[in-house]
Amino acid sequence: MSEGIITAAYLIAAVLFIFSLAGLSKQETAKQGNICGVLGMSIALLATVFRPDTLGLEWILVAMIIGALIGVHFARKVEMTQMPELVAMLHSFVGLAAVFVGFNSFLDIHPATGAIQHALNGAEYTIHLVEVFLGIFIGAVTFTGSIVAFGKLRGIINSKALALPHRHKLNLLILVISFIMLVHFAASEQSVTTLVVMSILAGLFGWHLVASIGGADMPVVVSMLNSYSGWAAAAAGFMLSNDLLIIVGALVGSSGAILSYIMCKAMNRSFISVIAGGFGNDVQISSSDEGQGEHRETLAEEVADMLNNARNVIITPGYGMAVAQAQYPVAEITQKLRDKGINVRFGIHPVAGRLPGHMNVLLAEAKVPYDIVLEMDEINDDFSDTDVVLVIGANDTVNPAAMDDPNSPIAGMPVLEVWNADQVVVFKRSMNTGYAGVQNPLFFKDNTQMLFGDAKASCLQILDKI
Repeated sequence: MSEGIITAAYLIAAVLFIFSLAGLSKQETAKQGNICGVLGMSIALLATVFRPDTLGLEWILVAMIIGALIGVHFARKVEMTQMPELVAMLHSFVGLAAVFVGFNSFLDIHPATGAIQHALNGAEYTIHLVEVFLGIFIGAVTFTGSIVAFGKLRGIINSKALALPHRHKLNLLILVISFIMLVHFAASEQSVTTLVVMSILAGLFGWHLVASIGGADMPVVVSMLNSYSGWAAAAAGFMLSNDLLIIVGALVGSSGAILSYIMCKAMNRSFISVIAGGFGNDVQISSSDEGQGEHRETLAEEVADMLNNARNVIITPGYGMAVAQAQYPVAEITQKLRDKGINVRFGIHPVAGRLPGHMNVLLAEAKVPYDIVLEMDEINDDFSDTDVVLVIGANDTVNPAAMDDPNSPIAGMPVLEVWNADQVVVFKRSMNTGYAGVQNPLFFKDNTQMLFGDAKASCLQILDKI
């Protein structure tokens, strides 16, 4: 394959990736966006594998086949509830790949072992050393940070924020030491040992950054790690002199950073604090109902009567709906009510679930029309004119303490103001707290009733009575 064809293929792939991002920005065009992304990546892989200077083609093809089989296996096996942790794990692979590329690139140019050191002289050689150092650093941070995020989402690591003494000073110390090592590495001490020590420090830094963040803020963390993985890929592109990898990495890195900023605004978090790590440390686990009042329970038959007599209904789903796989009966309830002329809409909080867009994907999977699925800002003012709100598996995103209690760990976080509706029905398994570990005063309000049990089973009972 000639260089001209490769360049053209890379250009086409880059355009397809841009179309992919544009398509993924809206539910209606998300499928086309995915297709563009897959097509662009296929073209990029083929163009890279069949470059004239590619060596060990048979090994590359074996690795691609093994990777494809693993990918297909997990794509068929992983539930939607496990998607956030899968994404976190995939981010770790990108980071680890950047580390391997960095070490390999250094060994290629090192005077003692390299074959191309004579092609790089003076400033070019120094710049490449900086690229190697930064690429490995970003990759190591992404790798360990993503592993911790995976562990927290999977439940094998405590979701509570780690609060080491002087944690911010420790982070700053690692950054300072790493910068000093970068200066020495680029100027004189160009050894594998330096890179190994830096990789360990960067790994500890990434581990501590994410470990210091509370579990309720994991959606923001996953988004930020997505950005980190993009920059790690861009760094690998610089090391490999691959323009397409640089472009793709920059697209992923910048889009992930923008998404993280949007989510930070939705959670009333400082964007800088996400990058620095360690926010969310004031979360105090509290499962006590003392001082909250009495909650009222209801039955599926009573909820069905409420819905049949309502004019406007809003459904606010959360991670509990995903766990129960209740999106399908919810979609059937929605269709039945709409057939009766009842106005049914969905209110989606930006961080509902544990991954940006998690609820939107679940509802789209159940064939819920896109035009009735609204974001928090679009629907919050409509709750006061709503007869019934169904809160299915949501907790922290509908917690009035965010607005009423300045001492709450979620104070200031914008939430869905469901309590302004005439009647609120909360689907929960128990009165346990949400992922943030704080009790929800909504459960004890006069217009709130609790429907306990599995969300899917409860929805199926309501469906039979409508």
